Amino acid sequence: MAIALRTLVEEADRFLNAARISDYCPNGLQVEGRPQVRRIVSGVTASQALLDAAVEAEADVVLVHHGYFWKGEDACITGIKRRRLQTLLSNDISLLAYHLPLDLHAEVGNNVQLARQLDITIEGPLDADNPKIVGLLGSLAEPMSARDFARRVQEVLGREPLLVEGAGMIRKIGWCTGGGQGYIDNAIAAGVDLYLTGEASEQTFHSARENGIGFIAAGHHATERYGIQALGDYLARRFAVEHLFIDCPNPI
Repeated sequence: MAIALRTLVEEADRFLNAARISDYCPNGLQVEGRPQVRRIVSGVTASQALLDAAVEAEADVVLVHHGYFWKGEDACITGIKRRRLQTLLSNDISLLAYHLPLDLHAEVGNNVQLARQLDITIEGPLDADNPKIVGLLGSLAEPMSARDFARRVQEVLGREPLLVEGAGMIRKIGWCTGGGQGYIDNAIAAGVDLYLTGEASEQTFHSARENGIGFIAAGHHATERYGIQALGDYLARRFAVEHLFIDCPNPI
């Protein structure tokens, strides 16, 4: 069964409320391909590896969290940008990308989906007074040590996280998938026992250690694999099209 590309894009935009969310890149259809869609390939980033895999899979649409045309980047179509766009255009494949709308969504969002993977009960936003902060607060069913929770993260995500142990057992957790290490101070202000994100900066260690909380950097790519899969599954169910998630491993 096939669906019109325009219909697919309109539904994804509506479902994610994309037009109402200010972002660092255009959300929605970034590269237009063939007008009918039978197969969606999703992935975290529209890298050359993912595009090549999508061509092999005979995809009509590539659906990603990290697409193209970021604010402040060089607008010239050269190097890897030229090769990526050439791959899409020469194979008549559309590129559909959602950044902050996918982080924020209450059903298929990256932060919500990661909580489900790690058995964290969601209790609210990381900073209720600042809607620009996309992280969440939640709790574990039972207190556990930071090392035990880090082992859970490793088992679920399939990679060893960076762990800074806090002063005691953890139950209240703050998290933000991807590059959310800058929100650690918001998490500290919210009274968490541990803050989890994808990446770490040099000062993150000191913020965690000197405030007595645990900190985990579990990988930007690894923490953001689940939202795009959930979005692809939603669109596949909605329109009875095929969906294949392709994970192109990234240690960062």
